[in-house]
Amino acid sequence: MMEDTGDRRRSRVALEVATYSILGFWLFYVVIASTQSLIVGWDNQFELVQRRIGVTIAGIALTFLLYGILRKVDERSFGERIAVAFIAAIPCAIGIGLANYFFFNAYKPEVIYRDPEMLREMIRHPYLAKNVAEIAVSRYFFLTAWAALYLAISYASETREAERRVAAYQQTAKEAEIRALRYQVNPHFLFNTLNSLSSLVMTGRNDEAEAMIMNLSTFYRTSLSGDPMDDVPLSEEVRLQRLYLAIEAVRFPDRLETDIDIPEDLMRLCVPGLILQPLVENAIKYGVSKANRPVKISISARSERGKLVLTVSDDGKGPGDAAEHGTGVGLANVRDRLQARFGSKAGLVTHAPQGGGFVVTLAMPEVRDGC
Repeated sequence: MMEDTGDRRRSRVALEVATYSILGFWLFYVVIASTQSLIVGWDNQFELVQRRIGVTIAGIALTFLLYGILRKVDERSFGERIAVAFIAAIPCAIGIGLANYFFFNAYKPEVIYRDPEMLREMIRHPYLAKNVAEIAVSRYFFLTAWAALYLAISYASETREAERRVAAYQQTAKEAEIRALRYQVNPHFLFNTLNSLSSLVMTGRNDEAEAMIMNLSTFYRTSLSGDPMDDVPLSEEVRLQRLYLAIEAVRFPDRLETDIDIPEDLMRLCVPGLILQPLVENAIKYGVSKANRPVKISISARSERGKLVLTVSDDGKGPGDAAEHGTGVGLANVRDRLQARFGSKAGLVTHAPQGGGFVVTLAMPEVRDGC
């Protein structure tokens, strides 16, 4: 129903739709008029039908003329189009009145009117203006009814197109937000990792620094190869976190312990790429790096009423210091990415157990295809 004309987008009722509506309206007229004629009991019904068809053809042509006029003002305001429809219907109705007068009064009236007195009266007093006006008034309402249908279809078409444009803009904005949030993860992670690498170099732990560089290279080669808009299998996300934990294990060989507990059947589910990265990074930053004892980072998953529930936890510092987990880029990034990807169907919850540590739980719809 929409046509593009250069830089301007015009909302128009398609010719096919207009044709069907016009033919439908005039078919309705023929049926009603013919039924009325049969009920009244006019003679020579076949001749009446022929002439009625002549009026109908003229009416269809004039209605198409009205359609052409309305198309010309498609870019005007809706109020202006209504005004044009009501004004343009006047000459069209008069034209139909003239066609009706010709077929039923001027052209061989003796064929359809048997009463001699009626015929003589018609010849002496043709009453052209009166007869045309009577028909024009009734056909005017007929034409404005069709014009109202046209305007309703046109308005509905505009509304649908506006909704499609809004949806397209929203989708574009959503994709841009997801991309921006995903790209935000990489420099944040790189900054922290380079700090760790710098510490190793400055303390003369060159072999460990080299191992970290190799793992870092593998991590980035894998994580940057995909489109930020694409989901990845949970198995791939876990593999990336293992790489990252291997990088950090070089820095904290005696303090970092890991436990990954994810059922095999959940590994095929799709998740946003690097969705766990900021959480694991936070656990390293606030749990492992600030402890003077071994700290275990746990990653687990379960299925719960059609949702995938992922948990990242550590048993590091106690509740007082664990609140630090809620600051910075990490949790906000994950929360925003879940919102952009799944809306209200996903969420993030944090918990600081009284015995120490920090727990982050993600819940999102189970997605089995598309990655």
